Amino acid sequence: MSQHTSALAIETAGLVKTFGETRAVDGVDLAVPAGTVYGVLGPNGAGKTTTVKMLATLLRPDGGEAHVFGHDVVREADEVRGRVSLTGQYASVDEDLTGTENLVLLGRLLGHHKKAARERAGRLLEAFGLSEAAARQVKHYSGGMRRRIDIAASILNTPDLLFLDEPTTGLDPRSRNQVWDIVRAVVAQGTTVLLTTQYLDEADQLASRIAVIDHGKVIAEGTKGELKASVGAGTVHLRLRESGRRPEAAEILRRSLDARVQLEPDPVALSARLGSATGDTAAEQASRALAELARTGITVDNFSLGQPSLDEVFLALTGHPTDDTDAEEMAA
Repeated sequence: MSQHTSALAIETAGLVKTFGETRAVDGVDLAVPAGTVYGVLGPNGAGKTTTVKMLATLLRPDGGEAHVFGHDVVREADEVRGRVSLTGQYASVDEDLTGTENLVLLGRLLGHHKKAARERAGRLLEAFGLSEAAARQVKHYSGGMRRRIDIAASILNTPDLLFLDEPTTGLDPRSRNQVWDIVRAVVAQGTTVLLTTQYLDEADQLASRIAVIDHGKVIAEGTKGELKASVGAGTVHLRLRESGRRPEAAEILRRSLDARVQLEPDPVALSARLGSATGDTAAEQASRALAELARTGITVDNFSLGQPSLDEVFLALTGHPTDDTDAEEMAA
């Protein structure tokens, strides 16, 4: 492994974990800059949770190396544990205790005196919008409230590195946005966040760099812009004046752009992903296609040109959408 630097919160090389015949993590290399949100994006069973458990010292790797702030996760596990915190996919607080009781109990276990633990619990409950529910048992909390108190419990002692393993799974849009705001606030305080997710919009919203993982391997890594640029120049979206001419327009787009055309649910809408092989810019390709449509008398009422979405990136890289599942982590 390369020489460790303070700029990296996590560095792995050839990380491997097997369960019987299943190779859940198959040679993962990561370099996570400190002070950022780093996204690990992949479907269920890709190996995300297994990777996090090895980095958090909960599982011993079967091969390769992993360092957290320069500390080996096997030989220096105690040093790693002193600098990290983990919020898993399921709430880890006691459902029979109130919100306050949970945080005070954990604060006391972490070495805070009773008064300090209560003060810290109160500040976190207020910051996470849970003050009104502080005296209620957690079993009466909504899903979003449970995730928020789970994250609050993870940062009772502010960690240098916070692992968030699919923190918004099963949450409604409002609760997801609340969790995203909390993640941004945590990073603003200097904590590095490793976020695993199968939600492409979540990675797009939060992560400055993203590793795409599939079947235990990192198949792409980079900034959001780099990943999007890797699969094409962009996507052109058109709305025609006449729905009856859509088949003809689709054929013209296919021919002029040498691209697969998608017919949208709206009967006058269609789109096509632009390629980068010709060397032309996305605007140049789109202009050529519009000129071809105009020559045949097809009127375009609305036109837009955008970058590929992360959904398109993942599909292009793996050949399947993120909601596909396999047995990797079921074995774990």
